[in-house]
Amino acid sequence: MTRESIVVLLAIVVFFTPFLGVPDSWQQYIISGAGFLLILIGYSLRRSAFHRRIERSENERGNDSFTESNGRPDIENQEFAS
Repeated sequence: MTRESIVVLLAIVVFFTPFLGVPDSWQQYIISGAGFLLILIGYSLRRSAFHRRIERSENERGNDSFTESNGRPDIENQEFAS
């Protein structure tokens, strides 16, 4: 089950809980628990969307390391000759 479908399921539970004849003391726990799970899942979805946006646009999360070059390669070196 994906996180998006869990959010929809929890929203349905929160919406229908008052109409199902659940005792008031249980309703508090059900709605509080569903709300807490919605907060966690919403944060997780937002965080993953943020990381996807960073990877697509600026690639800040990559493992690229910076190497400073000291000019053009040595032409006498056979390794760089074409």
